[in-house]
Amino acid sequence: MNNTENTIGSGDDSRGESTGGSSGDMITRSERRSQLRDADAAPMRRPRRWIVWTASIALIGLVGAVVFSLLASGFFAGPSDDFEGSGTGEVLFTISEGEIGDQIANNLVSAGVIKSFDPFYALLLAAKPAVVFVPGVYSLQAGMSSSSALAALQDPSRLVINKVLIPEGISLTVALATISESLSIPLADLQTAAADVAPFGLPAEATTLEGFIFPATYSFNPGVTAAVALSTMVTESLANLDALGVPVEERWHTIVMASIIQRESGSPENDYKVARVFQNRIDQGMTLGSDVTTCYGAGLVGKDCIYITQAQLDDASNLYNTRLLPGLPIGPISNPGKTALDAARNPADGPWLFFVTVNLQTGETVFSETSAEHDAAAAQYEEWLAAHPEFQ
Repeated sequence: MNNTENTIGSGDDSRGESTGGSSGDMITRSERRSQLRDADAAPMRRPRRWIVWTASIALIGLVGAVVFSLLASGFFAGPSDDFEGSGTGEVLFTISEGEIGDQIANNLVSAGVIKSFDPFYALLLAAKPAVVFVPGVYSLQAGMSSSSALAALQDPSRLVINKVLIPEGISLTVALATISESLSIPLADLQTAAADVAPFGLPAEATTLEGFIFPATYSFNPGVTAAVALSTMVTESLANLDALGVPVEERWHTIVMASIIQRESGSPENDYKVARVFQNRIDQGMTLGSDVTTCYGAGLVGKDCIYITQAQLDDASNLYNTRLLPGLPIGPISNPGKTALDAARNPADGPWLFFVTVNLQTGETVFSETSAEHDAAAAQYEEWLAAHPEFQ
């Protein structure tokens, strides 16, 4: 009974506290209250973990912002891959035909113009529209920024071009001196290159380049060689002969005739009449009677021809003396232009056998059929010359 009474006497607070079995397995009130307190306190631990994670994320964000700021300021950056500014000095940089962006970028690095490949090439990739490079030699500087170098390569004024003008009617000797001075090629190099005519594809009769240096304005890159410059001019001469429809076997005759027309004619308008005079004289078995050919053979060039002596005019050993020898001289006496070449092929119609320039300033020329007419015109020339001693 005592056990029963003790159990009931514990009241409702004892219910559910027994784990079954003997009284040794019973949980006391104080232990139960402790368990309840622990159970009530357990859910409060979760907010503490969330606070820690939030603080960690905030700290990471703060550190990231600081790192980004330092990166943006260049704090962690190594040496720049690009130069700054427009550089110094001068670098002659060549873009060859067919070169593309990556080759040009590498060549710029090798030449010391830009510091590295990537910044320059990145500009090319980003460019809209795409960059087009014009072959040539450009004046750049050492140590340029990629943007400055690219802008310079797109600037036509940066192209370094050497020009040479070959006037119509000048002799080979004068032409070589002109080329040397204009292109800064040693005269000796030009004379050596011109001495061997075999590589130029000239007619078999040609022993020099006389007559085949075509009159024009030529543009060359710096450093052009004597052989390249001369080859360009000879090629232009042959191209003009082809354009005029001159057969290969008639090139020599055409060049020789045109070289005389070029030197004798006072103006392009007279070329076709002068050509007719020479052709009429050849057809009638007469000598050409050209003083300029005789002067050429005597070594008198240009205005020096007015100083030719009677002895030189009578010198039959001069193979260019068309006053004494029939037909055309043994070779060209000048480098003729396109009009003179065309006139040699297509002379004007007319009966003339003589002509004389009566005004050296205007090129006025009188064409005559008879000796008497020609003598009168020659007297007119002498009068003009007397009144203009500066031309003597």
